[in-house]
Amino acid sequence: MDLVLSNASPLKSGDPFGSSSWGKPPRPDCLTTALAPQHSALSTQHSQDCDVIVIGSGIGGLCAAGLLAHYGKRVIVCESHTIAGGAAHSFRRRGFEFDSGPSFYCGLTNSHLNPLKQVLDLLGESLQVIPYDPLGHYHFPEGTFAVYSNAERYRAEVAKITPQGAREFQRFAERLLGLYEAMKDIPAIALRADWRVILVLLQRYLPSLAKMLPYLPLVGASVGNVMDATVQDPWMRRIIDLECFLLSGLKAHGTIAPEVAFMLGERSRVGVEYPVGGSAAIVNALVRGLERWGGELRLGCHVEQILVEARKVVGVRLQTDEILKAPVVISNATIWDTYNHLLNPEDLPASYRQIALDTPAIESFMHLHLGIKAAGLENLTGHHVVVSDSSQDITAPGNTCMISIPSVWDKNLAPEGHHVVHVYSLEPYAGWERNEGYEAKKQEKAQSLYRALKRIIPDIRERVVLELIGTPLTHARYLRRYQGTYGPAIAGGKIPSTQTPIPGLYRVGDSTMPGIGVPAVAASGILCANSLKDD
Repeated sequence: MDLVLSNASPLKSGDPFGSSSWGKPPRPDCLTTALAPQHSALSTQHSQDCDVIVIGSGIGGLCAAGLLAHYGKRVIVCESHTIAGGAAHSFRRRGFEFDSGPSFYCGLTNSHLNPLKQVLDLLGESLQVIPYDPLGHYHFPEGTFAVYSNAERYRAEVAKITPQGAREFQRFAERLLGLYEAMKDIPAIALRADWRVILVLLQRYLPSLAKMLPYLPLVGASVGNVMDATVQDPWMRRIIDLECFLLSGLKAHGTIAPEVAFMLGERSRVGVEYPVGGSAAIVNALVRGLERWGGELRLGCHVEQILVEARKVVGVRLQTDEILKAPVVISNATIWDTYNHLLNPEDLPASYRQIALDTPAIESFMHLHLGIKAAGLENLTGHHVVVSDSSQDITAPGNTCMISIPSVWDKNLAPEGHHVVHVYSLEPYAGWERNEGYEAKKQEKAQSLYRALKRIIPDIRERVVLELIGTPLTHARYLRRYQGTYGPAIAGGKIPSTQTPIPGLYRVGDSTMPGIGVPAVAASGILCANSLKDD
């Protein structure tokens, strides 16, 4: 394996996130899988290429596509990249396997509530995982503490710093875990995004609804409401804000309570685990499930426009000018990319379109993907969060850095004797240009990521054999995301549904209900697919 193993300058390989061919026009012969012909209730014309076209192969899009294929629909997924997975895809460079996005997972194998697992179960797929605890370490200027999935051990760690905060956190967690237990009896796989969900709940889950009644105020509430009622200790409130920020990109008052209830319940009741093979293992399982049920994935297949005629969706036009016809199109692109680029302005009601495009966006990221020498790092743990300056807000760009070293669990992600490292932090998109100063600015901005990593590995610079620096432009380019955003900065309870004003057009992903995160986008795919199941 051709690695740079000297102490000289690390190999500079440009931007991460995929193959070197990305950004070129798609090949006319889009990579495809065989499409098994199936009857569908959505088919009304012999000239249609399929029943459903899904734009984008992120987890939300793949979940929707896989379920619809399972329900008997003819489905084509069009993906611009040459790699499936969207923000959750993995890429390989010089023997190192990197995750581009998500790195923390709960409930992939033993959960009854995880929407992603429910989809995989229905598609006949499963994952091999590696459980671990502690789930990570939080590093502040004042000190470091371990974050355990075991609730008692977690409170014991907090009590070393603030006994009052530990007691208050127990009340906070108990309130949200009650919601988690109530939610367990109503599986996401049974829900849908239209009015018929009422019939489903009344006919099949009436006793479970009764159990939910005490927690109904929490369903649309923010975590901040629960925190305000149970936690006064400033340090504990900062930890809750931090955990919400890591989950949703927003602090407690902007994060919906069910999302954190799910996170606390899964990590304390089920435990945390890493999929063998990284994020790619999840994506590959969803693609296998899609194909098993007759769906088709086209890679390097860029959709240029969603076609609307007589105020209804009729299909899509590809960058190659090929037309694919279908009565239903599901966009896994962001709300901004869907309404700004894939549709003509006149396709949407003007006021609706403007309100949608005015949705605030969370900042983009700086990324540092490293291949490093592992000698002497035998006790290294896999997840770390470093807050550099306690006087700054945790959401300030560069102040909170997330560090993932998944090769401590799955050694196949790196060549023998090496680790893969992913460090990332929020970074504004504004001000970034691919000009003569771009490379210098990349190096300058990466320094805050290196400083955070030095808290974990003091001699990190001497260990680097492969360095990839990603910027907001990288994030936008490879993931096809508006300004490289992490997602919408929408307060809890105000996230748009999967439906749109255009008949036949639906949306999934992190800018739809229930929001950001792997379980949330999987749930969006479920809600969308189930709404189309009987149509």
